[in-house]
Amino acid sequence: MIHKLHTLLEESFEEMVSIRRYLHQHPEVSFQETKTAAYIANFYRQLGIETRTGVGGNGVVARISGSRPGRTVALRADFDALPIQDEKDVPYKSTVPGVMHACGHDGHTSALLMLANAVHALKDDLEGEYVFIHQHAEEYAPGGAKPMIEDGCLEGVDAIFGTHLWATVPTGTIQYRFGPIMAAADRFEIKIQGRGGHGAQPHKTKDAIVAASQLVLELQQIVSRRISPIEPAVVTVASFVAENAFNIIADRANLIGTVRTFNDDVRDFIESEIEKVVKGICLSSDCSYEYTYTRGYPAVVPHDEQTKHVVESAGMVAEVTSIEEMEPDMGGEDFAYYLQNVKGTFFFTGAKAAGVEVIYPHHHPKFDFDEKAMLIAAKTLGTAAITYQVDSKVSTGT
Repeated sequence: MIHKLHTLLEESFEEMVSIRRYLHQHPEVSFQETKTAAYIANFYRQLGIETRTGVGGNGVVARISGSRPGRTVALRADFDALPIQDEKDVPYKSTVPGVMHACGHDGHTSALLMLANAVHALKDDLEGEYVFIHQHAEEYAPGGAKPMIEDGCLEGVDAIFGTHLWATVPTGTIQYRFGPIMAAADRFEIKIQGRGGHGAQPHKTKDAIVAASQLVLELQQIVSRRISPIEPAVVTVASFVAENAFNIIADRANLIGTVRTFNDDVRDFIESEIEKVVKGICLSSDCSYEYTYTRGYPAVVPHDEQTKHVVESAGMVAEVTSIEEMEPDMGGEDFAYYLQNVKGTFFFTGAKAAGVEVIYPHHHPKFDFDEKAMLIAAKTLGTAAITYQVDSKVSTGT
């Protein structure tokens, strides 16, 4: 059965590439993916596959049942793009100004669509049910996963598998991790209110820029001096805005940044510690402040049993040349919510083409990936889903 699945996917590779390039040319940002959702739904409906649209927003869920009873396995792909101008010189360059697929979600979607096509062709020989979750709005919190779950996309699901094409890792590599694989991703905003004035008379002002500058430096000590060095954490100030003419002392300054953690206790500590630092600096500077901390996605924590299963499944894919346990990544992913509700795992599929000298990372205006990685992703996901039926029999003694 696995051989048949792989053969069907190989035969559909050209169509997989064609779909990916169409989606790449017609991207839509988070929460605005109406045309993309319609495209996905139309694909399933043309095959006569049961499909729900508008799931938790713009989500699409398709279900394919085998001819015999068994477990229900879900597979997920995201399909939103980013507000970035596409700067690549390729025939499939984005046609939408200021919007592009800069993270591989077009590849995720195409791989899952063609996998569903193959599973549909084999359904009379399969057991169990296969749920294909096409998720909107992964890139922008609060994301699409949580509302899709609340709208029933995991109903009856026994396990879920997901992958991310990773353009900085060689094609043919599958990366997994036992334990947290991606971090909780939070956002903070700090508004410093001082008292502006003439640049020649600083003694009559309360300089918001000086206070905010001290804050930027002091925040770095939260991780370096107040958290155990064996606990991964990141505090990044990503935006510092205090625009004025050259001879005006700033009345206010706004800082925006992100916090990345794996441990919930560390997450709580950093949230409170940031305000402690802000309060102290503003007290010494005689400024006031507003502090907002917004919890984003939780850490992505795969389940060991399903992770081991994916490792074994990847070993059955001819194009996989390396299977390796990776270090935790500080990026965020709302796949975390699925894993909080059902057992499953999340892994990375290498998508760096051999011989390419310059690799542009995810979220870069020239981002691209090796399209052969889509076939590897589809084969690995499909193998994991189908063989999970067999594994479940063994584990239950049936």
